[in-house]
Amino acid sequence: MIPRILPFAVYVGFLALGEGIAWLSQGVPGLDSWGPVADLWLYPLKAAVVFGVLAYFWPRYEELKGRSFGSGREVVFALATGILVYLAWVRMDWPWAMLGIPTGYDPFQAGEGPGIVLAGVRVLGATLVVPVMEELFWRSFLLRYLIAARFEAVRLGAATPFSCLATIVLFGLEHHLWLAGMLAGAAYTLLLYRTGRLWPCILAHGVTNLALGIHVLVTGEWWWW
Repeated sequence: MIPRILPFAVYVGFLALGEGIAWLSQGVPGLDSWGPVADLWLYPLKAAVVFGVLAYFWPRYEELKGRSFGSGREVVFALATGILVYLAWVRMDWPWAMLGIPTGYDPFQAGEGPGIVLAGVRVLGATLVVPVMEELFWRSFLLRYLIAARFEAVRLGAATPFSCLATIVLFGLEHHLWLAGMLAGAAYTLLLYRTGRLWPCILAHGVTNLALGIHVLVTGEWWWW
């Protein structure tokens, strides 16, 4: 249980830390510059720590051993799922489908040189680290844990109406764009159900995040980050 929960908990902890620093920077005189600086530099630290936790527990992830992405057809299905989620995501920014107002992440606020490094770290973290961490928590752990406390005895890809709906809703509420998040959660859960493996979900999730990162860098629409 801990190997699948802890990376996600660390990630959420860094999010809470960032929110706390932002709140302090707005409420305490003289600390108004802390928020933007912390927001820029907490992400590389967050990605590095989460990566370290995943690497430490890697031998414990039985669902990531053996066959990886499956057949060629399943790879195409995963890639198409990732692209379709991205295309839907950038069209679902309706005000009523948002939780709060996303501030976005503009790495070039740190300057051109550091900005290039921060942008690269952001893309790599969102493409290679976040999908592994989130899929291990949401679709390997929680989806099965809501069926039985001894979740490892539950077949990967098994779901009940309650476990499926609860996981999709909570996954959506994790994001500013809650409706887009629920759509993504439903798509990745369907992929898990169809393939019975976690790697296709990680691949699709990574493709979505990579496409969104390219979109942000090309358009300068930092609020998607």
